[in-house]
Amino acid sequence: MIEKAGLIPGVGGIGKAGAAGAASAAGVSGGAGFADLVKEAASGAMQAGRGSEVQALKAAAKDAEIIDVVTAVANAEITLETVMTVRDRVIQAYQEIMKMPI
Repeated sequence: MIEKAGLIPGVGGIGKAGAAGAASAAGVSGGAGFADLVKEAASGAMQAGRGSEVQALKAAAKDAEIIDVVTAVANAEITLETVMTVRDRVIQAYQEIMKMPI
């Protein structure tokens, strides 16, 4: 069952069940840090927005198909909703941490 997880985008990096214990015991070295992951996600969100703008400009100049414009705008909208949800969860986590007694 785990072997078929590679068919789902973004899940291909899941390893065998025993590998997780070895990685946590040895510590993480050479992997991407949290800041790098956030930077990569922000860069992807910006690229989706720019792609939407480019398609909208092409549509205004009548150089683009309407389906390409709709797809790019929908992709940018989903990306923006995801970014807003993550932002809200980060703020909620911060507020919970601030409520904790010292």
